[in-house]
Amino acid sequence: MAPSGRANPPHRRSMSGHLPPSRAGKDARSLSAASATSALGARSAVGAASYAPSTAGPPPGSFSSELRSTSGRSETPRPEFTRNTSFGEDEARTASEQRQAEFRDAIEKEIKIKIGSENMLEALNSKNAKLARDQRLRVEQELNDSNRRLAELKLHLEEEIQQSKETAAPAEGGGRLSFLFKNAPARSQSQQGLEDEEPETESPTFVLSEILQALEADDMPPDYYVERSNHLVELFKRHPTLKYDLVWSIFGLRVQTMLLSDSREVVAAGYRVMRYAITDRKSLQTIRSLNTDYLVILSLVKEGKTSIEREQAVKFVRAFLDVKDGVKELSRSVMRILVAVAEHSDDRLKSICILTLAEILIRDPTPVVDAGGVGILADGLGDGNYHASESLTAAFLYLLDLPSRRKFLSCGHELEIPFASFTDASGLHAHEEKLKANAKVIACLLRSWPGLITLSMNNMVPIRSLVSSLYISSVPVRNVLLELLFDLLRIKPPSWSSSFLAGRRLTTYGRVTNLKQQSLSNAPSTDLYDEMSKRNLVDHYVAAVLALLLHCGLREALLHAEEEPLSLTLKRKTTLLLGEVLTMANEFLPSEWGSKLQVLPELVRSAAGTDMDERAIAVGTIYQMDSVNRTLYRSGPGPSHGMKSGLGETEKSQRPVEPSKAQASIQMDEGQFRTQMIDTGVLNTVNYLKWRWDLIMSIIEGPLLNPKRLDEAIKATKFVHRVLGFYRPFKYRFPEIKNTKPNQRYVRAGCALVRSLLQNPEGVKYLAESKLIRQLAECLSHVDRSSGLTSEAPLFTRQPMTETLSGGYFAILGAMSSEPRGMQILERWKVTNMFYHIIELQDRDDLIKTLLSSVDYTLDSHLRILIMKAMTTCSKEVRILATRLLRKYATKSLLGPDSQYGVAEWAIRLLVMQLYDPEIEVCEVAVKILEEACSQKESLEFVVKLRPALDHLGEIGAPLLLRFLSTSVGYHYLDGLDYISKEMDDWFLGRNDTYVALVEASLARALSDIPEKLQNPPSLDESHEHLEWGVVPPHFYRELTRTDEGCKLLEQKGHFDEFVATICDLGMEAEDAETILKVKGCLWAVGNVGSMELGAPFLEKSEVTKQIVMIAEQSEVMTLRGTAFFVLGLISRSLHGQEILTEFGWDGMVNANGQSLGYCMPLDFQKLFTIKPWKRVTPQMDPIRGKLEVKAITADGDPVNARILQLITNLSNAVLTSKATNELLAIKAKKPPGFRKPALFHKVMSILEAHHFRLQAYRYVINLFDRKVLRQILLEEDEDEDEDEEADEGRPAVNGDVARMNGLQIDPVGA
Repeated sequence: MAPSGRANPPHRRSMSGHLPPSRAGKDARSLSAASATSALGARSAVGAASYAPSTAGPPPGSFSSELRSTSGRSETPRPEFTRNTSFGEDEARTASEQRQAEFRDAIEKEIKIKIGSENMLEALNSKNAKLARDQRLRVEQELNDSNRRLAELKLHLEEEIQQSKETAAPAEGGGRLSFLFKNAPARSQSQQGLEDEEPETESPTFVLSEILQALEADDMPPDYYVERSNHLVELFKRHPTLKYDLVWSIFGLRVQTMLLSDSREVVAAGYRVMRYAITDRKSLQTIRSLNTDYLVILSLVKEGKTSIEREQAVKFVRAFLDVKDGVKELSRSVMRILVAVAEHSDDRLKSICILTLAEILIRDPTPVVDAGGVGILADGLGDGNYHASESLTAAFLYLLDLPSRRKFLSCGHELEIPFASFTDASGLHAHEEKLKANAKVIACLLRSWPGLITLSMNNMVPIRSLVSSLYISSVPVRNVLLELLFDLLRIKPPSWSSSFLAGRRLTTYGRVTNLKQQSLSNAPSTDLYDEMSKRNLVDHYVAAVLALLLHCGLREALLHAEEEPLSLTLKRKTTLLLGEVLTMANEFLPSEWGSKLQVLPELVRSAAGTDMDERAIAVGTIYQMDSVNRTLYRSGPGPSHGMKSGLGETEKSQRPVEPSKAQASIQMDEGQFRTQMIDTGVLNTVNYLKWRWDLIMSIIEGPLLNPKRLDEAIKATKFVHRVLGFYRPFKYRFPEIKNTKPNQRYVRAGCALVRSLLQNPEGVKYLAESKLIRQLAECLSHVDRSSGLTSEAPLFTRQPMTETLSGGYFAILGAMSSEPRGMQILERWKVTNMFYHIIELQDRDDLIKTLLSSVDYTLDSHLRILIMKAMTTCSKEVRILATRLLRKYATKSLLGPDSQYGVAEWAIRLLVMQLYDPEIEVCEVAVKILEEACSQKESLEFVVKLRPALDHLGEIGAPLLLRFLSTSVGYHYLDGLDYISKEMDDWFLGRNDTYVALVEASLARALSDIPEKLQNPPSLDESHEHLEWGVVPPHFYRELTRTDEGCKLLEQKGHFDEFVATICDLGMEAEDAETILKVKGCLWAVGNVGSMELGAPFLEKSEVTKQIVMIAEQSEVMTLRGTAFFVLGLISRSLHGQEILTEFGWDGMVNANGQSLGYCMPLDFQKLFTIKPWKRVTPQMDPIRGKLEVKAITADGDPVNARILQLITNLSNAVLTSKATNELLAIKAKKPPGFRKPALFHKVMSILEAHHFRLQAYRYVINLFDRKVLRQILLEEDEDEDEDEEADEGRPAVNGDVARMNGLQIDPVGA
């Protein structure tokens, strides 16, 4: 079929339902700009909904799912291609819905008129009142009319909505024609020719043919084509399989015609349609055969006004990445234009082009390297213009990992660019922002093994330059660098650091003395925390980073910064950092290193010298460091680095009062007590806002615990009476307070008062007879539907519970539930009975959650039955919350102080019961809590005794079953279920590989240091689970080797020998990804076995440790080196493992008790970071062949054309740019026929592909050609030889380009 065939009548169609192409108009483009201009002048555009966003997920290649036309809204009804098909889909708009849409459009229009009138009135108010009187009256009249029309339209809309609800749906047996006529919307005469033939229930193929026929029409306004293109996109979204049946000879021609339009909206719509028509790599090849490479280049070189077209062109290119192997269909010419846009600093699409190049670099590095894109990406790391520069590091780190990929980079020199900003120092604010951006990039590089090893090449020059920047006398450089070091070493500043940096003395922190003891008391009762801290991979990695920084002179640089501080704040920050570094070095690094670091000979020498100034500085520094170290030791059980697991804000606020002060407060004499009560203000006024609540809390938690002082406060004064009366519901003081964080102090004071009263018989009697509990019981009865009591304004409805402190009453009741005498008071007033009825409420999950999370379940009381009932009968959300609440009790020791109540056994029984919940989310929560509880041997044996069945949970129950393996009782239980042999084979055949991905993802998440999302509103569950990233997950073989029975089974199966054989045979593999993954899995298995004392004999028999050390020191795969490094750390956890490592030159760290910390380092530090340099391989063509091809491109029989080609080639040379530009302009003025020839255009595009050009050069070269050339190429039209026809239409753009190229905006660089 000829591309220029005669146009068919609208009613004629091909056999397949698609239309043959129509002949374009005689002018340059069938969709002319003149028609668009005239149409926009006569009517508002119809394209307001042209680019409607889709709800079917992000489109292919999309970085913005919405495209909007710049035209206005039309009053003309829009045609709708509905989803009604012959397959029974019935989602067409009804007539009522269309009328509702019309009303909404009219309301939107009236609102705009109203806003404009109000703005006009505001402007007129600033003018002279007399001069603007008439105008103001007219505007006010228009505003009143607008308000009236707006009210009428809203009324009509409400009536229409109500009528549509009352109208019954059409009968199901109605005929197809009656349905069409009933729902056919009114159409304008201009659209009847198309829309009257569009039954809304036609098949998708029929609708597709209708749309393609509509797109065949010539000389229509742009919105006409945009609207139908959007209908076509919606059709593809609703019927994804439809695009597999496209006839590209017809469909492609329609899209080509749109892409040749003068309207940028039409061109953008063409790209969008093409993008949604992509199916697979074959479809991409078909699309490329339509010369889309030329079209993309033509769109991307346009000015910024065509942003919608350029945006869709980039989306179209990115759609190639969503197809399997689609990146291989991206031509070098497209890569060149992406690079040109990415290096243009002022281009709006610069960032997305950089991101696209980075994605392509990961998928297929060759075209990006060939097009010169690596340099652009490397500049993006350090120039500060690309605001997400740290995201580019992933592409470089991915390439650096394997030798086959890193050959595309220049021995890692691309990673050195961010370090340059620290040595090129200036005090400008913009430079400080660039420093912070580069610090983020450096942190990302040093948090991965490829980055760490690559930067350690060439004698660690980049890291040495970074550390040496501390010698630079620049405040921004030093400040940013110190923050970067805190971040790299994962040092969390202690709670007193802000005061210390502000200049306060550390000796004033008396509260620091007991922080260590309190933090230990606040630690979980299980030994899970200690076990996890030993297996912390992050700390092991930080030890390697610390060793590298110290090797590069960090200690000396910090001492220099101490001796020459630029400000007092920086001096204190340096002191704090130096103290932390020495503490970490003492714990993480071998003793041989640590002993040398702690001496600080420079400071000691200066302190003993004769120069008084240097001596004073040195002595002061030593004193400050000693003070910081002593304070750090007192402030916690360990260093404040690692997982950054300090005490939370809640725990800090709930620290117990020091025993000495508490005892002194209780023994306060009568005079002091009276004075303190008067100071609170309670005895002077009933206005609680004038009370001093801090003093009230100190009295409640101190003197009121003394029976004598309590008796005095009750009988001799009104202190207790007024404070307790403040909480009475019917006084409407406490329940009316807004629910804010500062106001929570009233709730805490109420709970403390109740607890203090319950400690004394006199207080119990007073509390039981007070009106507080009686009124609370009455308020609870208002939500108890079985009580028969009601209220006009119940206290515990949803709104007061959310907005006021009404929910705090449940916290007060919870404080009472923790004491036996408090439970007696609650039972006396039937409060527990009402709790049972509240649990049965079907529509008050909020009330049930508040109740369950507030009460205490330590005592064996009705409250345990209450939560058991909630765990079985309430909604899923309530059951999940109730299950999580049990964590606090299940993790207690079975032999602890609460063992008399059997709270741990009770909680574990309930959790085992929750394993059979119908909702899998509830089961998952129960499994996690039980897994944590099983860290204690007694709890584990108790769980095994309950014999839970976990087969129905699959993978969710696997961690708990692994816990069972750690004891002989659990082993025999699982062996009886035939679980061990099946699981063992499963891990051997595939789970080891999955484990590698799990560990690496956890480590990457921990090192990325992404802050956890804060819960808003905060969770009612105070015992929520704490996620531990960077911790070695449970491994089957490690749990198996905890018992003698497991070790025997492992030896019988021979799996360990298989792992050893794989490591020895394939450990040095550097190319095949699957083999490397297999080796990593075997390494983790061997390391987990070797980490147990019973597993150490396996290491001695096999001598696999030597091979693992060789991998850690010599492997060409950087991530494999890191895996071996961590595995050696696991091996060092056992005493036998440490002895074996010592033989191969690795030293494991131990604590003061001689227990292994799980960290080890090579005594010869250089071995860990030594890797062979490589030469960059440029994927260029053969040099001789390349020169011949370039020479063939620039050769032409016409000397003028040959000169044009040579001059365009010279545009890629910065030296020849100006001369070539002027000569091309002179040739263009003579109107040579070559600029109208497709042959010359093809050669020019080949030159643009072969060399590197700036974006202005692209724009200049393409504007040299006549606009009809591309149409001739795409539609294969005959060349127009009419020399008299104007071929220089729109040529002023060339002169403008020449001016820009001769100015400062262009600096082409040759490829």
